[in-house]
Amino acid sequence: MMKLLALFMSADEPATVKLPESPFYWLPAHGSTTADQVDPLFNYIYWVSVLCTLTLAVLVVYFVVKYRAKSRKDKPEGSMDHHTGLELIWSTVPLPVVLAMFAWGFQGFVTLRTTPKDAYEIRVTGQKWKWLFTYPNGYTDDELHVPVGQKVRTVMTSVDVVHSFGLPAFRTKEDVVPGRYTELWFEPTQAGEYPVFCDQYCGTSHSGMITKVVAHERADFDKWLKDAEIKIDQMPPVELGKKMYSQNGCGACHSLDGTTKTGPTWKGLFGSTAPLADGTSVVVDENYVRESILEPQAKIVKGFPPAMPTFKGKLSDKKIEGLIAFIKEQK
Repeated sequence: MMKLLALFMSADEPATVKLPESPFYWLPAHGSTTADQVDPLFNYIYWVSVLCTLTLAVLVVYFVVKYRAKSRKDKPEGSMDHHTGLELIWSTVPLPVVLAMFAWGFQGFVTLRTTPKDAYEIRVTGQKWKWLFTYPNGYTDDELHVPVGQKVRTVMTSVDVVHSFGLPAFRTKEDVVPGRYTELWFEPTQAGEYPVFCDQYCGTSHSGMITKVVAHERADFDKWLKDAEIKIDQMPPVELGKKMYSQNGCGACHSLDGTTKTGPTWKGLFGSTAPLADGTSVVVDENYVRESILEPQAKIVKGFPPAMPTFKGKLSDKKIEGLIAFIKEQK
């Protein structure tokens, strides 16, 4: 199952996700303390279900054979036998089994919904069709990096439609809703790379809304965060723009090869004259690109829907300049 999941990931995302081994061959990788609570309960319910299914199947076959009707002459039409003892048995015997499921599940639910006060907080933004993660120092990445052994609280919102932040290896998920904040927490237990999915259908590229969680040992995480921030500051404009194109999901709507998508292609865009929906036209220069990033509904290109979200407050001037430089290179 892990090999199939890795193949599925590679079909939609260039990055290869390295999955730690799962203790249960039918479950995804086991990577958090949440999995320590969920997996035993899942297995309990699974084997209770298997036992009940086999028991009922055997009883059905037995009764069909033993009590098959040879003649209905000795039975009045519509008659039915009644046995109070049997009804009490099949009502009372399963009761402690299902009560155990409830008590076990409720305990886990309360734990999952009670965020520890010492949790490390990361902001998560969902948009068609990309995940963005913002760390306390302001650095933003399209992969979620977390320290092993540290409780992590994710505060999430969406800029467009409802998404769902799904972490199968951590056995947790939560809807990401526009106009409000939702949250979940987890604690990674071993270093490795784990898949992140959108578990709520959100449009044409829903299946490609995939990234990964990279769990580091604490010292490695601190080093990664420091190095990533320095790398962004020192990155040349075109290279920074390319990273922003990938990181912010621009490729979902704007191609680089002339292909028409939800938005205009960036190939040969800079310096051209774009016809607008209101009948006017505009020259694609630095000012127009900047305005389109910050106020995307101000000038809608003819033939395209007003689907682009605003990036005001999300992209610094330096990152916008990088995007402009990158668009200039698409000739």
